[in-house]
Amino acid sequence: MSMAASRPASEPALIVVMGVSGCGKTSIGEGIAARLGIGFVEGDALHPIQNVEKMSAGVPLDDADRWPWLDLVGGALRTAQGDGLVVTCSALKKAYRDRLRQAAGGDLVFVFLEGSHQLLRQRIGERRGHFMPPSLLDSQFATLEDPTAEQGVVTVNIAATVDAIIDAACALLAEMGIGVQVQQMKGT
Repeated sequence: MSMAASRPASEPALIVVMGVSGCGKTSIGEGIAARLGIGFVEGDALHPIQNVEKMSAGVPLDDADRWPWLDLVGGALRTAQGDGLVVTCSALKKAYRDRLRQAAGGDLVFVFLEGSHQLLRQRIGERRGHFMPPSLLDSQFATLEDPTAEQGVVTVNIAATVDAIIDAACALLAEMGIGVQVQQMKGT
């Protein structure tokens, strides 16, 4: 696990919950945001309609599809500077994470949700109503560049309950000083 230095108490975090499809980004991101008392944005909601249609048809996105979406995700983070925000985004390649950092215009913390191919295939198979078909999981794993050696990344294994994963993520964030500053700002 790699972590950035502690953040000043006056600077709410901008957090990207990342990983391949089916890892629980939305549930974990919502839980982290609720515990920290900051906003939450579902990154999938920012995809242009043509990206959603492409993925729904079982066609993996390429970089040309992803760049505008990453800029929208980064823009949401930039807008939340000073307030804090948790956003979900697969952020599979280092170049994508760097693009988010640039678009956000500030330091980001990434919570990498890591799990086995078998577990993720099972979770995707059980999921209903999502545009991302199970057939694209292999392409996501092929694209994934492990972020654990990057500064500002905490890694959480997802072979646990949602609450346990949120607990683990928040504990790792607290080691970076994130969460502590929210309580200090609220005077508790």
